[in-house]
Amino acid sequence: MPDLYIGLMSGTSMDGIDAVLADIHNAPAPLHHTHQPFSPQLRTTLLALNEPGDDELHRAALAANALMLGYAAVVRTLLAQAHVTADRVTAIGCHGQTVRHRPDAGYTIQLANGALLAELTGIRVVCDFRSRDIAAGGEGAPLVPAFHRAAFAHPRQSRAVVNIGGIANITHLPATGETTGFDCGPGNVLMDGWIMAHQGLAYDRDGAWAAQGTVLPELLERLLAHDFFERPPPKSTGREMFNLQNLQTALSGDERPVDVQATLCNLTATAIARALAAHCADAGEVYLCGGGARNNTLGEHLAALLPHCRVAATDELGIAAESVEAAAFAWLAQRALAGEPGNLPQVTGACGPRVLGAMYPA
Repeated sequence: MPDLYIGLMSGTSMDGIDAVLADIHNAPAPLHHTHQPFSPQLRTTLLALNEPGDDELHRAALAANALMLGYAAVVRTLLAQAHVTADRVTAIGCHGQTVRHRPDAGYTIQLANGALLAELTGIRVVCDFRSRDIAAGGEGAPLVPAFHRAAFAHPRQSRAVVNIGGIANITHLPATGETTGFDCGPGNVLMDGWIMAHQGLAYDRDGAWAAQGTVLPELLERLLAHDFFERPPPKSTGREMFNLQNLQTALSGDERPVDVQATLCNLTATAIARALAAHCADAGEVYLCGGGARNNTLGEHLAALLPHCRVAATDELGIAAESVEAAAFAWLAQRALAGEPGNLPQVTGACGPRVLGAMYPA
């Protein structure tokens, strides 16, 4: 019989909610996927909570409740599309919405209200996956490499999986040896913020605007001088390090906006390529997932920077690029209920394997 789980993911890009219904009886197998964009009001609210402000506790609690209403609606849509009733789903794995990520200070905040989501859906909920890893001395991220290993590892071919969400992270899947992974820098976060500021668009579809510009070498080098890029793994990052305010300090003020967009696209590609060369040199295949996998201009930059690698989307391995992270949290929910570790200490820096997540019964 299928062992059905739902995974819910809303990432650093804050573009909306991805939901996956997955059968995790043997290997993780996504069966259905749906995406629901955030309303402009909710996105604005969530973005504002990434910065200090008045009455944050109250605003964060209200935003978490509003987010759960959105999650519940997506779950209902997903179940209707799959012709599956809620009682057939073992659990929901809910990542929540990251608004602060400060492992250096001993905490990370993913807005969620697991009790409310369980009440709204009638399905058991597992959430708060990152806190236990941080309590064990880890970064709390990235958590997807363990899932990448379960879904994409090959016994004879070394691979790398690059998840390009708001932040980009890399998983190294060597044919022999242990799986490693780390955040390598900005994914879509700077490109999304820049095009919103200058064209009022949530993201650069297909990288079309970036393709119209010219990469500015001096700006690119200033951006690549960020000390995060030189830090050794394990490491993770977020909007605290990569945001438009910090970008402005690298600008002279006379750049054409389209050229800045082209440079930001190349920044993401260059950071990924350098990290692969430094830490995954044996990977002959590079598979992309996350929203950035659909950015054609970014893909062209990566192909040019990685001439000795085969670069493709994870679709070729059986899981659509936009489904991977949500599927990972369905898988992590199953691991939590089975009492099995969900982190990889060599990835996060935790002092050992840990069962991740808090459970709210239906």
